[in-house]
Amino acid sequence: MKHAFVFPGQGAQFSGMGKDHYQNNAFAKKLFEQGNEILGFRISDVMFSGTDEELKQTNITQPAIFLHSVIAFKSIEAAKPDMVAGHSLGEFSALVANGTLRFEDGLRLVSIRAKAMQKACEESPSSMAAILGLPDEKVESICKEIADANDEVVVAANFNCPGQVVISGSVKGVELACEALKAVGAKRALLLPVGGAFHSTLMEPAKNELEKAIETTHFNSPSAAVYQNVVAKAVIDKDEIKQNLIEQLTGAVRWTQCVQAMIRNGAYKFTEVGPGKVLQGLIQKINKEMQTDGVS
Repeated sequence: MKHAFVFPGQGAQFSGMGKDHYQNNAFAKKLFEQGNEILGFRISDVMFSGTDEELKQTNITQPAIFLHSVIAFKSIEAAKPDMVAGHSLGEFSALVANGTLRFEDGLRLVSIRAKAMQKACEESPSSMAAILGLPDEKVESICKEIADANDEVVVAANFNCPGQVVISGSVKGVELACEALKAVGAKRALLLPVGGAFHSTLMEPAKNELEKAIETTHFNSPSAAVYQNVVAKAVIDKDEIKQNLIEQLTGAVRWTQCVQAMIRNGAYKFTEVGPGKVLQGLIQKINKEMQTDGVS
């Protein structure tokens, strides 16, 4: 029986996130100030009192969620995960939790990743949409048909839980796929308020930039296996972890499959660490028998 710790990704942010930690915990305050110094601006001010619009910017959102998640994790006394996983950006928080990355290195990589993704979004107008009510395989096959027939980019990007897949690609590709998916029975096809096609080939320029940074960063051997998004299985080898982290920017987030693999390997309880409760909800939809709680 194993205890899994999971870490949220972009979209979990909210104004005021982390403020209680800063005000009531000297160690947390020190980490926030260290984060401000590494990033070169007071991200804590934006986290505590910024507008929703400010917090939505990728170059703010990602380091903010990472900071909140890692500080929340470090506030748990004697937290020793048997296994860890993170949703997209959350994989970086997970790698700090299992000792693969130092806090400082993780934050630097997240900042580089966020800026590179923001730049890629600006260079290629693109979009994402949530598709509800269809099997994963159906969404994948329709996206491939649309992409091939129209010479557009559109892929299944996030497998969040059964019946909930996010697609990603060019504006036209996503629009055409939404129409086709509704025609074959999707309950909803909702365009998401994001600035780009995360986890698609349109993130290739960002992937190249992140790869350079990862290759020059020291990775430790982890204390517990990480279930990585692109392979949906336990990974313990630090070189394999590096490669999967690079591939994640253009590869799919196989969250459903990650959680299923963790359950097969003995997970009975999942603790979500960071802002929000999104992952707890997804895990319950994947397997309602699992115990879930959160630390924020």
